[in-house]
Amino acid sequence: MIILLIAAIIVFIGADQLVKHWAVESLKPVGNMDFLRIGDFEILDLTYLENRGAIFGSMAGQRWFLIGLTSILILVAAVVMFRTVKKSKFISTICALFVAGGIGNLIDRIRYGFVVDMFDIQLFKFAVFNVADIFITVAEGMMVVYLLLEIKKDMANKKAEKSAAEAVENE
Repeated sequence: MIILLIAAIIVFIGADQLVKHWAVESLKPVGNMDFLRIGDFEILDLTYLENRGAIFGSMAGQRWFLIGLTSILILVAAVVMFRTVKKSKFISTICALFVAGGIGNLIDRIRYGFVVDMFDIQLFKFAVFNVADIFITVAEGMMVVYLLLEIKKDMANKKAEKSAAEAVENE
């Protein structure tokens, strides 16, 4: 399983970097282009953006801090991935997605001094993002689902324990 996760991380980083390379070479000169449209209704545009910060451009200009923080988070996620691979494929998959996205954006920060973003949702006002951001967001969504399921399971266990204790008392 660990070899599969490492291979997935490599493929995901490669996909992210290929799309970003295309954005730098082809999208940057034009700035913006339609991508997904139904009739006159724009859904998704491709917009070249150099994000010098973190989420939604926060902490702009903090390149070395962001490189350090991202490196630490990637390391923690990798350690968790290796430690949980035999116990929980779900958690190790979440970590692999996070590692891939983190490394994809880290490469940009080191290489360019900013992260290359290109996907621009037109349905509603939202940040411009990239493939690595998608991996990170999916990992975060999966973690929320996992935590909610764990909370539900914990509540069910407590309810069962309470019922068992009440049954013993009533005997």
